Amino acid sequence: MEILQIAGVGLIATILAVILKQYREEIAIQISIVTGLIIFLFVVTKLDYVIKVLSSLAEKVDMDFIYFSTILKIIGIAYIAEFAAQVSRDAGENAIASKIELGGKVLIMVISMPILLSLLDLIIRIMP
Repeated sequence: MEILQIAGVGLIATILAVILKQYREEIAIQISIVTGLIIFLFVVTKLDYVIKVLSSLAEKVDMDFIYFSTILKIIGIAYIAEFAAQVSRDAGENAIASKIELGGKVLIMVISMPILLSLLDLIIRIMP
């Protein structure tokens, strides 16, 4: 039950941050950031299983590895951008958080272009 560990770490850090925010706000922000990193690293280690399962499914349907790796990159960019934006919001920097999200969206669009072009090429070939 890994969720109990994640929730436990999160709740303990939240209580510490709320208590310390009254006295030393910079330490409360640091606790929030470190807790986020700990939870992020814990979850990232679990993604190995998901990647293996998706790889085996991609092999079974004879999916081109380029498309599969592009999809994994897109998912990675989305998670990292979301995490960084949330950390920025926790620190009170909403403007920076929105710029991080914008950067993530642009990078996802750039990386997904080969898939989009391949899809358009397929549609053009199918049409009479």
